[in-house]
Amino acid sequence: MSREILDRRIRELRDNVLILGSMVEQATLDAVNTLKHRDIQAARQLYRDDERINQKRFDIENACLITIATQQPMAHDLRILAAILEVITELERMGDYAKGIARITINIANEPLLKPLIDIPRMAELTVSMLHRALDAFVKEDAEVARAIPREDDMIDDLYNQVQRELLTFMISDPATIDRANNLLWAAHNLERMADRVTNICERTIFVVTGEMLELDVTDDELDRLL
Repeated sequence: MSREILDRRIRELRDNVLILGSMVEQATLDAVNTLKHRDIQAARQLYRDDERINQKRFDIENACLITIATQQPMAHDLRILAAILEVITELERMGDYAKGIARITINIANEPLLKPLIDIPRMAELTVSMLHRALDAFVKEDAEVARAIPREDDMIDDLYNQVQRELLTFMISDPATIDRANNLLWAAHNLERMADRVTNICERTIFVVTGEMLELDVTDDELDRLL
């Protein structure tokens, strides 16, 4: 009976991790959308809704700790529970990044954007795609997929570098644009950091499967050697 209880609780915890991940994914896309369309009211709602993400994280953490204390998991089960605690922390921080983008929308108020947003929304779409697949790999314990996803971070970095170059050009040509450029740069930075945290989730998936902690934030050549 104890084995059945533990299996059920782990399934419930994994399901809730996916729910939390979905909340973060939606918050990220919505935050960038508020910035793109200058929707101050929606940005304020997103800012307030971050508390729901925080509460969900705390609820999962509490349930996870209770499971560890009452079921005394060993080996693989304990790795799963320890990894869940790490993953939900990463997700909560990603939620903070989405909240930060909403705050940028609020701060710039009615100031015109320097340019139509193209690269930043693309960064958001790619990051959310990476996150969604990373969480799916985590729940399914698919180490092969978890190893592959961090390769895509290069695309996020390339877009981030492109945003930096474009905004720097604006700032150099017209110093009056510095504040507006910095706001957009921070939005891009938040998305770039979110992609880095997806890599952390992938590392936890490999830890669950193999018991090893691997550093996946490496160059392609180094990653080829790991694979």
